[in-house]
Amino acid sequence: MRPYVADVVIAGIGGTIIDLPEPGLGPLGGIAGALDHAATLGFTSVITIACDMPVLPDGLLAALARRAPAYCNDAPVLGHWQAAFAAHLLAHIQRTPRRSVRGWAEAIGALPIIAAGPVPNVNTPADMAAL
Repeated sequence: MRPYVADVVIAGIGGTIIDLPEPGLGPLGGIAGALDHAATLGFTSVITIACDMPVLPDGLLAALARRAPAYCNDAPVLGHWQAAFAAHLLAHIQRTPRRSVRGWAEAIGALPIIAAGPVPNVNTPADMAAL
């Protein structure tokens, strides 16, 4: 097992990690790719953050890091997932037509973490200016 390392790796279109089992599956495909990549390299877990979340409420990452699996109740793609769940997520994607991160998180018993404030979602220059 590798010691704790804080690497930032980009998944999805144009990223280092490809979506699994195929592109176009949304956040679950990115999470599946990240879990598979982490497991292959000997990491035990992954924290996922969407690219449109440039600022997070104080303490949220620390709260997520304390337990895996866990996810932000307000933004489920923001989560802490055990790499050992890679095969489970791939099977879930194959058998469940609904591509819900929250649905998968609930299926594996992930702990929902309540954010201390709003989790910004930045999709436009106006959204960014409002931060």
